[in-house]
Amino acid sequence: MNRVNTAKFSLIVFAVGAAVMAFAHWFNVDYLYFASYTILQFIVLATAWNILGGYCGYVNFGSAAFFAMGAYSTVFLHKFFGQLLPLPLLIVIGGLVSGIVGLGMGYLTLRLRGAFFAIATLALAVVLATLVTNWDFVGGSRGAYIIRPESLEFAGITINYIEYLFALMLGLAMIALITARTIERSQLGYGFATIRDDELAAEACGVPTLRLKLIATTLSGAFMGMAGAPFPYYIGYLQPQSAFGLEYAVNSIAMPMIGGTTSWVGPLVGAILLGSAQQYATVTISSAVNLLIVGLMLVGFVIIAPNGIVGLVQDRLRARRKP
Repeated sequence: MNRVNTAKFSLIVFAVGAAVMAFAHWFNVDYLYFASYTILQFIVLATAWNILGGYCGYVNFGSAAFFAMGAYSTVFLHKFFGQLLPLPLLIVIGGLVSGIVGLGMGYLTLRLRGAFFAIATLALAVVLATLVTNWDFVGGSRGAYIIRPESLEFAGITINYIEYLFALMLGLAMIALITARTIERSQLGYGFATIRDDELAAEACGVPTLRLKLIATTLSGAFMGMAGAPFPYYIGYLQPQSAFGLEYAVNSIAMPMIGGTTSWVGPLVGAILLGSAQQYATVTISSAVNLLIVGLMLVGFVIIAPNGIVGLVQDRLRARRKP
């Protein structure tokens, strides 16, 4: 049954993405690709954060570090090999690099709990940002330019590169959501839930908590790195301030909390709602108000729905079922 539901969900996500792509291509609206790409990127980031922060209960403030590691791995390979490597391979390499960093971070910091772990992940982001700022090969503090092609030939068909980036991020978002959904309904997900509910009791019952947490940090870091790998091609110019931007750390936490952290649906709902509001504000007002929107929405949902939108809906459904 789970496989059937996963297949249906995949088809729905693919159909929505294909509809957006067809609409933007038919009416020649390039901004729709850019806006949709950003929302899909945040879906991947929010889902990746939720694997560790929602399922295991370990709040990670270093999301921007893993995102930037994926982006700068692309810059490094672009500088070294030029445009010989295809972007899907760069996404895989970015995920491997960030996943290894996540594994190392987890091994060093997962013995800490609560605020101490959160501070350690924030310190990781500061250390990596300092290293990248002083690394001249990837541009250092002055940044690096990535000139993306105008189009791409695929099976004799010419595809606009913006459409190509959108399609790649759509596929990555589907993979991230399916992975999160599979974890939630598996033995691994039940192990994560025991850590979130009571880690000491889980250890006393023989649950391998450290191993499970290392798996969570590795998966979370890998998906964040894969979300960041196409970013240099999307933006065209990468510098430490943009790659390690506060908006990635804040949004990756706020979106699951607004949508709901105990289900794979929560990050999806939160990313679509908050990402769409930010894109609308960017066009109508200014991108400077994005963090203000995050703050206001987060405060509002913490008061109205502490368990997020998904939790609120579940509570209402339970109340209706009671006699």
